[in-house]
Amino acid sequence: MTAVRTELPVGHYGFAHAARMEWIKLGSLRSTLWALLATVVGMVAIGVVTIANTKAPSPDRAATFDPVNNVLAGIALGQLVVGVLGVLVITGEYSSGAIRSTLAAIPNRPLLLAAKAAVLGVVTLAVGEVITFATFLVGRLALTDAVPRPALGDPGVPRALLLSGAYLAMVGLLGLALGAVVRHTALAIGLLVGVLYVVPAVFAGLTGVTVAKFFPTMIAANSLAVAKPVADCLSPWVGFAMLCLYVAAALVAGGHLLVRRDA
Repeated sequence: MTAVRTELPVGHYGFAHAARMEWIKLGSLRSTLWALLATVVGMVAIGVVTIANTKAPSPDRAATFDPVNNVLAGIALGQLVVGVLGVLVITGEYSSGAIRSTLAAIPNRPLLLAAKAAVLGVVTLAVGEVITFATFLVGRLALTDAVPRPALGDPGVPRALLLSGAYLAMVGLLGLALGAVVRHTALAIGLLVGVLYVVPAVFAGLTGVTVAKFFPTMIAANSLAVAKPVADCLSPWVGFAMLCLYVAAALVAGGHLLVRRDA
């Protein structure tokens, strides 16, 4: 019997082949497992501790009291871990020199970045959704009897959990884009920390939420991870749309610079 050749001719590859390659690489790195495990443990632990220390609201604040926002407080840590993972997905290859082998297999750099983004996005989205729902279900048990206990069926709760999980994937993609732009791990992580923590904190101190509300961390805290609207902040879906625009623009810039530069 004659064997059937399934190999592609040299130079003939598609998105599925690039995505499969990226899936194998991402799954084979120990840093991936440890980063995702740290995200799970950190978010659940912070959520439980925060909600356990949540006090019953005063009568004048009962209408705006939102324990969902407290139980999802761990996003502040989870976004950093997932963002760093996104950075390492591409800068790790540049620092080790493995990018040469990757580009030899997939010379089409925009296609390569799209494959990396798709694989990272799917993984972090799946993990993010599991983490947010798990954090909510575990954290709500730590509430005292004096504090209203939210349920999955309450208005705004499913949306807050779904968008919070998606937010983690967005930050992972943002880290990937920054890594593609600068191709240096420490610099990309520094930029990520600046965008997520430093710059919005500075603007919050200077102008309140007027400008800070447009930054990713503030969008997550005041728009996505809330079951009740927060005054003077973006609505959940507007905030989510802005995050999508930020990530898309960053990935386009990263793909453009990858084409213009040599490996």
